[in-house]
Amino acid sequence: MDINGKNALITGAAAGIGQATAFALADAGAHGIALADLDENGLADTARVIEQKGARAVVGRVDVTDSDQQRAFFEEAEFELGGLDIVHNNAGTICGEPIWPETPLEKIGLVVSVNLIGVMYGTRLAVDALSRRGGGVIINTASTASLGPMPADPMYSATKTGVVNLVHASAGLAATHKIRVNAILPGMTQTQFIARTGDGTKPAEWLGPALAHATMLTTEQIAEGVMTLVQDDQRAGECLIVDNPPGVGEPPQTTRLKDPVEFYGYIAERAKALAGVN
Repeated sequence: MDINGKNALITGAAAGIGQATAFALADAGAHGIALADLDENGLADTARVIEQKGARAVVGRVDVTDSDQQRAFFEEAEFELGGLDIVHNNAGTICGEPIWPETPLEKIGLVVSVNLIGVMYGTRLAVDALSRRGGGVIINTASTASLGPMPADPMYSATKTGVVNLVHASAGLAATHKIRVNAILPGMTQTQFIARTGDGTKPAEWLGPALAHATMLTTEQIAEGVMTLVQDDQRAGECLIVDNPPGVGEPPQTTRLKDPVEFYGYIAERAKALAGVN
């Protein structure tokens, strides 16, 4: 897809990956970008920058777990921009502390509602919106946490695995509706999200060893992966892993998994490697 002149909608757009994607789309010539989040100050910051880059901003304080709020924002974005061509369902959260199995039930419900149900709502609404334009592309943010168990927060990894399955199941939309649905799977990325693994101000202790040995990805590197999935018309029902580079100054490791067979084969080989099994 040539992004120039196209319209997009992004959830979780006030900061992090959603904000970086909005900036990248504006740089590529997007006509308008609808920005959804709960953080109104962050939304205003994102909107100001993309307007400086020449794109039109439509801003909405949206709780993605509320189907009525999502539906209303999609309708507003279509009306204000004249239609939608790209949807990035990016909003997400994590349980944080106390870790599993002491995780409060309310936190479990929130993570499932935001990370999975919210993405399902957004994907369903996007199908209707993009169909009215004759096709388009949906990018859903999953995570490398979907590639294996996450003992401290199994709800997070389970929801991200659910997002991957949603994308695989939606591959057929490319043929019937001219809509491509793909997933971006970021590794550990330098965002405010990392602090949410702990008490909200600092990362969780269980994440410490991984942070000590990892080179953090930037939001711009993840946005670059999103742009690849948007622009390459051959990508449908795919997962693009953007994982942490092994050393300082090295580019991120990217892995393109084109169907469920490749995806689960990759997981099997990854599990063997982690277990030291030949």
